[in-house]
Amino acid sequence: GLLLGIGESSEDREESLGVIRDLHRTYGHIQEVILQNFCAQEGTPMAGAPGIGFDEMCGVIRMARDILPADVAIQIPPNLAEAHRLIPCGVDDLGGISPLTIDYVNPGHPWPELDRLQDIAGDSPLRERLCIYPQFIAKGWYHPRLEPLIRRLEQHIAGARKTP
Repeated sequence: GLLLGIGESSEDREESLGVIRDLHRTYGHIQEVILQNFCAQEGTPMAGAPGIGFDEMCGVIRMARDILPADVAIQIPPNLAEAHRLIPCGVDDLGGISPLTIDYVNPGHPWPELDRLQDIAGDSPLRERLCIYPQFIAKGWYHPRLEPLIRRLEQHIAGARKTP
């Protein structure tokens, strides 16, 4: 993924996305690319850094959608970005959140409550998923010892979808 707003140029972003695209074309192994806006934290050397605004973030998302293959999801963190406004720019994944833990990287930005996520997503459906995408499960791209756990979790998720 890309951490945005740390001094990189538009050309840097385009080059990075192109490298990710090329790697995926070669190996077919990229599930998603997270586009994470930098959030300054007090007590760090970049505490006063402004980060990037909505228009710039939306532009990077659109650039990523143009450069990356359609089977690579574009992810943003719903606790750092204006996700409800950025989804129409080309976002198709809000990433992983946890009702049990804080965001250890950005502790000043709590995860949204699960019921708040649907408000953020708007008309886009929310779906629970594993950290490994279904197409990679189908290919068996995981350690064999994980097979029973993956199958149990898949069944749990499928059952949860059927429950009103």
